[in-house]
Parts: sequence; C-alpha cells; structure tokens
Amino acid sequence: MSRNVNSLFPGFEERRVRLASVNLAVLVGGSGPPILLLHGYPQTRAAWHRLAPVLARSHTVVVPDLPGYGGSAIFGRLEGSGSKRWMGQELHAMMRQLGHDSYIVVGHDRGARAGYRMALDLPQAVRGFVPISVVPTPEMWEGASKAFGINAWHWFMLAQPEPLPEIFLSANPRMVLDLSLDKMAQGLERLHPLALEDYRIAFDDPTVRHAICEDYRAGATVDEADDLADRAAGRKIGVPVLVLWEAGRRYGGGRKPIDIWKDWAIEVSGIGISGGHMLPETAADEVLEMLVPFLERVTNVPRS
Repeated sequence: MSRNVNSLFPGFEERRVRLASVNLAVLVGGSGPPILLLHGYPQTRAAWHRLAPVLARSHTVVVPDLPGYGGSAIFGRLEGSGSKRWMGQELHAMMRQLGHDSYIVVGHDRGARAGYRMALDLPQAVRGFVPISVVPTPEMWEGASKAFGINAWHWFMLAQPEPLPEIFLSANPRMVLDLSLDKMAQGLERLHPLALEDYRIAFDDPTVRHAICEDYRAGATVDEADDLADRAAGRKIGVPVLVLWEAGRRYGGGRKPIDIWKDWAIEVSGIGISGGHMLPETAADEVLEMLVPFLERVTNVPRS
C-alpha cells in the first residue's frame, strides 16, 4: 500500500488491529463520539480523505480498509470471508479493541452493505447509519435489467465461481480498475492522485482481487439470503438512517433510494446529490452538508 496516502489524513494515526481471521489496516483521528467510515469497491480507506479530517474536528474517526481490501489481510482462504455478516462481526471486534462499544457507521458502496448488516445484527452497537450510493442487496437483484447488467457488469462477473473472475482481472488489473473508476467518478481526474495510486497498488495484489470476488460472490448468495430472511421476518434498522444517493437514480419500478430504505428502517431521511457514484470523493462538500447535522443530532455534539 502507498504510505503517501496517509498524508491525506493529517493528524491521523496508522494502526494495525489483529483479530483471529484478519489483520486490519486502520487510520484513527480526532476525539469525541466514534464514527466508523467504510469504503466501497474498488477502493481503500483513501476514499474518505475529504471527509475524515473534517469529521475529526468533533468526533473520533476510524477509517479501516475493509477485510481483504487494501492493507487488511485475511489469514488464508477463509470460508465465508466475503459475507457482510462476517465483515460486520470483524469490524465490530475491531471497534471494541479500539475502545468503542457503540458508534455511528457511514458506508459507501460495499462498505454500506457491511454497514446495514451491522445495524441489523448489532443494534446495541450501531447508533446511527448513513448509506451512500446503495440500496439493499435484494432490491438490487430484483430490479436487475439489461441496462443494469450492461452498466454494472461487475456484479455478475465478479460473482462467478473461482477462478473465472480472478483470471479475468489478472489479465490487465489496472485497465479494469481505471475503466471502473473512470465511470463511477465521471472522470479519473476527479480523484486525488494519491488516492488513485492507493487504489491501483491495492488492485495489483491478487489476494485483494480474490477478496473482492469473494465479496461479490457473497452478495449473490449468503448476503442476499440473510437480507431476505430479515425482510420476511419484518426486521428493521431501529436507529436513525440518513440516505445519500446519486441524484436522479431510480431502482426497480422507478423507486427512489429513500423510499426503498423506508422499507428497511424506522427513521429515514436523505437527499440525492449530483456527482456520480463516488460521492465521498466527488461531492464531499455536499455530503458533509447533510452528514454533519445528522451526526450532531445523533451524537448531541455541537458543530465546531
């Protein structure tokens, strides 16, 4: 991993949190009520470089690489390591080791999928939840169409059994990565060069690429099953939820993301933001405009 990327997080401390199944690479900064920031595919913790320093003015901000991504190495070939339930359990164990029994989770993309699983499985720990650029996995699959398959081909390709996607990605990792990031960010030039370098270095690692494939395989199998079981049982997220999504985005039946999340949580607010899929990087100011007041309300911490 690029050590230069840490310069994007002034005042943050590099930590390693070793658990039974994974050695997590974490940045920790600030003081106050804790916030856990979870990045998405195909990124690393560098995705939060525009938000984390601002949030650290009034909160303790914990920014890990997701298990298997970036510098967070999984020990061996662990069965079920891609599931969001497993990820959530490991991330909660990390937070407890860092001294935080309860916290707010802010997740983008795949990180938000781990985040809402944590909010459902660990209601005593998660005090608030902010999903960015996602709706729950069952609604993604149920709303899949030809347009979705063409535009989000990686959902289908990376979920294929090993070794097909691993071989595909190994042919030219940086080309695949750059094409994906360019589309999601609406231009590679919108990404900070040090963050882009970190994503490229991580994606060069075949163990990281395998972990990413395991993430997507779980999304097509066990993650969907876990979500469907909760939906059938009527289980809902009981803490405040702030939904931020790509402006104009609609899902199956033309539904807005906020309407879908209202099926999954009791208290939901939110807004669409222009800037493409990678809002924490391409529309950070607009994200902060919504996120900071939400954090103030949930944690009762005044703005600095």
